[in-house]
Amino acid sequence: MPDQDQEKEIVEPAEPKRAEKQRTVVNCNFRSAGRLSNENARSLTAAHETFARHLSSALDAFLATGLEVKLTGLEQLPVKDHIAAIPPLSYMVPFSLLNTPGTMVLECDIDLVFATIEILLGGTGGQSGSNRELSEIEEEIMHDVTLLIARQAENAWHMPDQSLAVGKRIKSSILHQYCPANEKVTLVKFAVELAGVTGSFQFVFPTTFLNLLIQQIKVEEPEKQGGLRFFPRASIRERILDCDIDLAAELVGLRVSVRDLISLEPGSVLKLRAPVRTPGMLTAGGLGFFEAMPVRNGSQKAAQLGRRTTPPNLERG
Repeated sequence: MPDQDQEKEIVEPAEPKRAEKQRTVVNCNFRSAGRLSNENARSLTAAHETFARHLSSALDAFLATGLEVKLTGLEQLPVKDHIAAIPPLSYMVPFSLLNTPGTMVLECDIDLVFATIEILLGGTGGQSGSNRELSEIEEEIMHDVTLLIARQAENAWHMPDQSLAVGKRIKSSILHQYCPANEKVTLVKFAVELAGVTGSFQFVFPTTFLNLLIQQIKVEEPEKQGGLRFFPRASIRERILDCDIDLAAELVGLRVSVRDLISLEPGSVLKLRAPVRTPGMLTAGGLGFFEAMPVRNGSQKAAQLGRRTTPPNLERG
């Protein structure tokens, strides 16, 4: 017999195999990488609609002529596709942040550039049809315009502690230096009507600059509140002051015989038997408050107020 003190080998029953967790495999769409979310697109749209309104006012004062700037839309596409679509002689200037690494590019139609320069030089604008490069003087003039655009962008993007530095004009062939070739760029497009010229310009945002901009805009956005909003109820006095009331300038206390009324017909003159110098009364809701004389204000009839009746006439006419 085996020794009772001998340790017995205990074999535990094997655990049943757990069912493997099913994995969900989805095809990857690389074209959707980096796309703007609906929330970010709304934030960008709101900020640049404000920018367009402020830029319209600033350019109106700077050029001393009427113009209109409108946001036309947002678009995302690969860098190489955008570079291939840039028209020749487009005016392109990089904007960089002084305190943070990041650069975006302003692109403007050349016809709109020439119209702006002509107005600043005392011309009337209009279609120039110029198919040439800018001169040094014209480059300096446009530099002042791009500075104005940069200042308005800072205000719209809520960048009090950062400023945009405006660089020199660049060629489309070196745009890849500011935008990595394997990324998408985001275009914020604007339409401009100036002195008979309809043109456009756009901001070209690389991903790094765009992410920084969206983060800054969201910091400045007011906190979202619930769908129900409660406003303080106006006091009774404020609500009464907003009420409408019948107002009249009239002769009160007149008496006319029934015989005179019956005999009235078109063209008749009814004698009121009241002296011309007798003032009328300004009544509100049937209560008299001021003496009033009939007068004329331009082509309109009016009443000139005299002394106030004290106490106000409380008898309804």
